[in-house]
Amino acid sequence: MSKSNLQDGAVYDAKTLGAGRIVVLGFQHMFAMFGSTILVPALTGLSVSATLLFAGLGTLLFHLISKRKVPAFLGSSFAFLAGYFAIAPNGERELLPYACFGVACAGLMYLILAGLIKGFGVNRVLKFFPPIVTGPIIIAIGLCLSGTAINSCSTNWIVAVVAIIIIVICNIWGKGMVKITPILLGVIGSCVLCIILMLATGRPDGNGYYAIMGNPDFQLFSEASIENIKNAAWLGLPFKYQDTVPAIFTGGNLDKGLLVTAIATIVPISLATIVEHIGDISAISSTVGRNFIQDPGLHRTLIGDGLATTVASLFGAPANTTYGENTGVLTLSKVFDPMVVRLAALFAILFSFSPKLAACISAIPTPVIGGISLVLYGMISAVGVRNVVENKIDFSKTRNVIIAALILVLSIGVTYSSAGAINIPCGAFVISLSGLAVGSLVGIIFNAALPGKDYVFDDNREAAESKNSSIKPEPAGKFLVLDKDKEKEKSKGKNKK
Repeated sequence: MSKSNLQDGAVYDAKTLGAGRIVVLGFQHMFAMFGSTILVPALTGLSVSATLLFAGLGTLLFHLISKRKVPAFLGSSFAFLAGYFAIAPNGERELLPYACFGVACAGLMYLILAGLIKGFGVNRVLKFFPPIVTGPIIIAIGLCLSGTAINSCSTNWIVAVVAIIIIVICNIWGKGMVKITPILLGVIGSCVLCIILMLATGRPDGNGYYAIMGNPDFQLFSEASIENIKNAAWLGLPFKYQDTVPAIFTGGNLDKGLLVTAIATIVPISLATIVEHIGDISAISSTVGRNFIQDPGLHRTLIGDGLATTVASLFGAPANTTYGENTGVLTLSKVFDPMVVRLAALFAILFSFSPKLAACISAIPTPVIGGISLVLYGMISAVGVRNVVENKIDFSKTRNVIIAALILVLSIGVTYSSAGAINIPCGAFVISLSGLAVGSLVGIIFNAALPGKDYVFDDNREAAESKNSSIKPEPAGKFLVLDKDKEKEKSKGKNKK
């Protein structure tokens, strides 16, 4: 494919771009997920290398189960952080396998729901997720993540703004590969700037970072990351047996009470992550322009996500989830071939066996990650807005306004509240629901309860048309609009004429 052809629109077959460009695109997806993926093990005490290994393996497993059709990358899930902290509050190495066992059981909940969908039909589930629900949920996904991007940017706004400017310039005015790799170029360009500033003005800021003239408001590289690069070996195993779930059953010191507590504490979180999964698949479908909930099917994506989470947890890695950062990359690059994402997964696996390479990637400055994330999270919300617009949601109807308002306000409000979540005491344990989970659940419930539904799904076209001749078919993959009142008014007008 010529460079000029890269400007023509979406690319569904990356082979037309050539091997070199495909490799670059794969690296771009890996860099996009890296910052958030390694943050979870950094917060919980889990292995960074194991996290990379099972993010890659989990992604490949997901693609295998979903017929290699969905361009999704599976990275570390933040939703289970409360579960890890409840079982191993200080990252105690001997307690983390118990938390991982609870997460592994939570992953099996996906399989149960997938079985119900397969048995009773996807439309039984989809009727709870019309555009008035999924659109605001997608918008909320980006907005709920935005706080982490701003916090990262605030460590050095100069570097963050440079990263943002590079992305914008490359995506708007770039030609050929420059246009479809803005994230990778943003990372490289802003990292080069940090290296130059480090050599010219870098001083310890007293908080563990090198900063411009030692000013803590202009951080560059962390001192620990530089030491890790120096000390890390080139080759090494990603995880150790004593950090895995099987180790607690073979070590002779099994705490059955803690095992039950881990299950009771962490499994309920899966109810929230399942809702988030459906929102993510809806966002990817809207971005790519193909209905992945219907083909390969929501049951397949749920199985892929659930099994990836269970397998990762059994080997001491964090739970996996479909990653919004990579959805943002899809939106910017317009390259929708799942093969590129699978290549990124292979790179993650490769890096997991090299502590030196993993340390180099981990050293990417926080403001660089912040600038990149700010753009990507904004793109996710923009996809949600497009979902609402393209499906022609009627906001003159009070029910639609109420549902959208509750989803947005609860998702964002709870996320940025002092507690950061809704905590529900259940005997000896507490169920912690994230803001996105609360907003999604309330939106689903209100949509099901309130009268005046004005949609059907395109798979129900024939049945709906037989019941009501006023239905207007929409393009495949979208929703159908049902508005009897408007059709009656039109027919009256025709009769008068």
